[in-house]
Amino acid sequence: MTLSIAIPDSSLKDETTQVNKTRKISIIARACAIFKVKEIFIYKEKNYNRNDSILLSTLLKYLETSQYFRKQLFPMMNILKYAGVLYPLKIQNHLKNPDPKKIQVGDMRDAIIINYKGKKFVDVGFSQLIPFFGKEEYGTRVAAQIKTVRPKFSVKIIPRNEIGEYWGYKVKEGSNLFSVLTAWNGNIILTSRKGKILTKSHTQKYDIFGKDTLVVFGSTEKGVHEILGNNIRKIQNAKIFNFFPVLFYLFVELFFISFQLLNLFIFFFTKINQMVYSSAF
Repeated sequence: MTLSIAIPDSSLKDETTQVNKTRKISIIARACAIFKVKEIFIYKEKNYNRNDSILLSTLLKYLETSQYFRKQLFPMMNILKYAGVLYPLKIQNHLKNPDPKKIQVGDMRDAIIINYKGKKFVDVGFSQLIPFFGKEEYGTRVAAQIKTVRPKFSVKIIPRNEIGEYWGYKVKEGSNLFSVLTAWNGNIILTSRKGKILTKSHTQKYDIFGKDTLVVFGSTEKGVHEILGNNIRKIQNAKIFNFFPVLFYLFVELFFISFQLLNLFIFFFTKINQMVYSSAF
């Protein structure tokens, strides 16, 4: 089973400054990387700020791009003004060794097709360009597997769905939510306070079925029911779950753990003070 999510282009509406919007996008991207999200669908809400929508989609794509390609694919722009506050995703295609002497046959690399002196090459993130004879166009990002390292480097292109490790997410900008859902071929989970409380048995059930699953989130002001209206009845293969109790109990558990750690710290701090005080006299 693969996991994808759908979020509104108004996801940044509760933030007033660009730096805070940038931080929020970074948190969304990091969460997607942790849970190995395959695709992020950004659906449109009526009459929402187009600039925020562009900021959301651009920074999500920027974060997913390997560091050594970012300057090629993302020229200097105001959207990247606060890129310094973005958290690294730490996914496998971002953690590759840049030293060509340590590259081995079979290694997977994030790569980009470039034009150098009228010929096609693959840039795999180190100082040496590798000749390429495939049909992919210039500027295309691909997953490349190292075929040979001596006497020269050579690669073959591997489809993303054949890579054995998580290789990042794709960002897709859709129209309205109903259009995104009707085009989806797989299970759909609508998150809503009106739904059933999500349990471990529910998640295991979806995993057993093995189908791709799309998790849909509402906006900061409207829930999924309000956004879809009467169209919610037309959505097939959809279940409605309430995620909030799960997050609430997790928060409570973390609170009590933190409280216990605080008490432990106070206990040791008190003991140390007593020892220092007694040794002084």
